[in-house]
Amino acid sequence: MNVFVTGGAGYIGSVCVEELLNAGHHVTVYDNLTEGHRSAVDERARFVSAPVFDDGHVARAVADAHPDAILHFAAHILVGESMTNPGKYFRNNVGFGLALLEAAVAAKVPKFVFSSTCATYGPPAKVPITEDTPQHPINPYGESKLMFEKMLSWYQRLHGLEFVAFRYFNAAGATQLRGEHHRIETHLIPNVLRVPLGQAEFCEIYGTDYPTPDGTCIRDYIHIVDLAQAHMLALAPGKQGFFNLGNGDGYSVREVIQTCERVTGRKIPAREQPRREGDPPKLVAAAHRALNELGWRPKYPKLEDIVATAWAWHERHPHGYAD
Repeated sequence: MNVFVTGGAGYIGSVCVEELLNAGHHVTVYDNLTEGHRSAVDERARFVSAPVFDDGHVARAVADAHPDAILHFAAHILVGESMTNPGKYFRNNVGFGLALLEAAVAAKVPKFVFSSTCATYGPPAKVPITEDTPQHPINPYGESKLMFEKMLSWYQRLHGLEFVAFRYFNAAGATQLRGEHHRIETHLIPNVLRVPLGQAEFCEIYGTDYPTPDGTCIRDYIHIVDLAQAHMLALAPGKQGFFNLGNGDGYSVREVIQTCERVTGRKIPAREQPRREGDPPKLVAAAHRALNELGWRPKYPKLEDIVATAWAWHERHPHGYAD
């Protein structure tokens, strides 16, 4: 299959590109490298450098690629920044997304797979979270993703564009070649691993008075390869709809730190900080729909295995990608 991947130089996108190529697909990566890294792009893929502000360019790139499917990962993802600069998030996550949808329809692309987020739910009334849980995002980042989900539904209804939208929980881990390197790192596992790498004296725990067994937030972690495999299953004709991607198990911040200590064999000091606004106490996925309808079977459901792959990559690449 010929696949057009936006954001293919980013963390999730680059691993999905690697897995697609390993499975025999042909891939065009479209990325402006404001968030991603050129050296993260698999050399077997065709790379198209995207301009930062030119929505018309993507229409030409899609038309030139003649794709059988589009995988859309390109997005701004910093929740805190979205609260101070919402226009940046609506301009890119919604505005660019609209241009990409129009390009897909014009080029008669039959399949569209979207990288969404559990942030569309907001603080849930109960966990685990199913796909039918009411969506009430509490930040512009989550709102921008929900807006695009609604756009997909309309384009399916009006243009027949078959789509799958995956609501990720916490992507983590690495392959041997590709791992997590954000220019502004907000994710827990890579920030905790900075301590045994010698790049930080301590990690930070934001909030210790939540209604959880140890007082810290609980999150559901999913290995990046398992996430990529779900995207390939979504390419099959007839697969459509909204799917959670998570393992259904939650780990607290303290449990993640303890797991990182076991994997690295090193003590990791932590400093307690006040709660961050908008952090729900517990976010855990119910992913039965992906299991039943896509035949998805995670290979790395254990947090220790996820952390071990992340640590192995960070040890080999202590400063991430060298662009």
